[in-house]
Amino acid sequence: MCDPQTFDSRDSRYKRPYGAVPSGTRVELALRPPRAGGFSAATLIAYFEHRDEERRELPMPWRGLEGDRDVFAVTLETGDYVGLVWYSFRLEGLDGRREELGPFQLTVYDGAEEVPAWFGEGVTYQIFPDRFRRTRVPDPTGMVGGRSVHTGWEEEPVYRPDRNGEVRNRDFFGGDLAGVREKLGYLRGLGVDTLYFCPIFEAPENHRYGTGDYEKIDPMLGTEADFRALCTDAHALGMRVVLDGVFNHQGFVSRYFNGDGSYESVGAVQSQDSPYYPWYHFSHWPDKYDSWWGIYSLPAVNEADSSYRRYIFGGADSIIRRWLAAGADGWRLDVADELPDDFIHGIHAAARQAKPEAVIIGEVWEDGSNKIAYGVRRRHILGGHCDGLMNYPFRNALLSFLLGEDAFRFRQAMETLRENYPPFAWRSAMNFLGTHDTPRILTLLGTGGDGKDHDKDWRAAFRMSSGQYALGKARLKLGALVIFAFPGSPMVYYGDEAGMEGFEDPFNRRTYPWGREDGELLEWYTALGKARRALPALRRGELAWTLTRGRVLSFLRTGAEGSVLAAVNAGDRPEPIDLPWPARDWMTGAALEQGGADAPSHDRLAADAPAGRSVNCGAAPHQHYRAGLQRGALSGQLPGLHCRPDVGEPGGVAGG
Repeated sequence: MCDPQTFDSRDSRYKRPYGAVPSGTRVELALRPPRAGGFSAATLIAYFEHRDEERRELPMPWRGLEGDRDVFAVTLETGDYVGLVWYSFRLEGLDGRREELGPFQLTVYDGAEEVPAWFGEGVTYQIFPDRFRRTRVPDPTGMVGGRSVHTGWEEEPVYRPDRNGEVRNRDFFGGDLAGVREKLGYLRGLGVDTLYFCPIFEAPENHRYGTGDYEKIDPMLGTEADFRALCTDAHALGMRVVLDGVFNHQGFVSRYFNGDGSYESVGAVQSQDSPYYPWYHFSHWPDKYDSWWGIYSLPAVNEADSSYRRYIFGGADSIIRRWLAAGADGWRLDVADELPDDFIHGIHAAARQAKPEAVIIGEVWEDGSNKIAYGVRRRHILGGHCDGLMNYPFRNALLSFLLGEDAFRFRQAMETLRENYPPFAWRSAMNFLGTHDTPRILTLLGTGGDGKDHDKDWRAAFRMSSGQYALGKARLKLGALVIFAFPGSPMVYYGDEAGMEGFEDPFNRRTYPWGREDGELLEWYTALGKARRALPALRRGELAWTLTRGRVLSFLRTGAEGSVLAAVNAGDRPEPIDLPWPARDWMTGAALEQGGADAPSHDRLAADAPAGRSVNCGAAPHQHYRAGLQRGALSGQLPGLHCRPDVGEPGGVAGG
């Protein structure tokens, strides 16, 4: 009979090396069934999914006894294979009995290509261009889309359907590129290394996800010259620029589809002889066509069309190359799992040719290593496609922890990603709590829900009570610390650092509250940004778990330049901390003695030893909150690291 100690893919006694491997790696696998089980033979069964589901059965010779357990072992040769291997084990007893374990996932990636490190090491700031900063109230006359402009910056976005029952998103606030340029100093002071812009190309809707013209900056935002100037200034301050590429669909109002005739070009709707007609799938021309999620205003694109491919990435002046030449440093691909693999590969190759340090980040909401979309297992992070992904699994796991789930669940979710993801994708993940597609994180954490049990008028008018706001802020501070201390790029959605609240679109897309920011949150995020920049281990260090139990989450980041301990307590009482070295409080500079002590009940973040080699990070909200929740505290407990024999390997440090 088998038990959990028969095989553990995260323990190097059973599997070496840890996690995903580059092609050509020899993977050592071992089983340790109990001697009492009476197993006389073992077999490895491996399915090479991306090689027409090639199936191998490899005998696992008996290697001897370890205590009361038999040891069977085998080496799996990956050769030149790139893709997923699903492996399982078959154990056979002397009496003919059979037991199977698995399947387990092994990710085999192309390790030949180097992924630029700058994205994963730095802090990313997501800007929704229409709502961040404006330098004037624009005149929408002559702009596509029948736009209106709010004269008051603090007005409420339009959310009610029009007489046709549609929310058309044609109300603009006039945020512009010049406004972003004005605030580059603010962003750099926040610790930002990368500006990630939601779409900036001409489009009729305020979100600009229905592209009208890929070759033109939306006139409400400015001009190509304005974009180039923004990139120049950002680069001078040490910041990079990532653009949002929406290539799966376009706008009904566009120069390509031209559904309403706004453009002078002959679009697909005007003529079947249009050069753009092959870009779309018409079931009945011109009024019935495939669209993104059935939204008529977003006609889907035929990514297999050769002319479309040349236009986006294949030509010398393709869209990918053109805007990298204008100053951009990378692309985030909208709905990447709806783009064909070879299309993404073409974008990646074009970007690297145009700018060797360019990065491609994909929008995927699940584990990107094994995502199936439209019946196809995607190759997003196997090499030569996406350099990193938006880390929604991280968001979901951290949000669950902050709202009450055991810290060990977060740890398990992250270990699944670390095991499945190639190291470059693990390091280049975009980690966040909020985006333009999710309710404001402060509201979620303060209320514990998305408000969908109320109507939209209620959600529009809703503002958190002082108690809800205080609770949300305390939780957000803890979550932000984890994000800034974790491997990958910490991403801040504009305004989260200022205390913006709201449920779903458009309430999560209100204008930035310049002059009305939450000073405490701003100070917190600024300190985190400084820590990320000042402490190399936070950018490049390896991860080792320390204490992940109950409401306490703590982990180490360790590198050649030193170590960092990040610890948060999301519970209702202080927790003791046992510092493994003398340290200083990152926020106050106060000295912290080595050994055990009760953590004080005021905010605390990070410390380093006098020698500058070891650092402790922690967070501690100090307010009183709703019933049953009193003081949070700097938390974490290291009663000594309990190490497995594989202590030097990822996942080898076990915590309490």
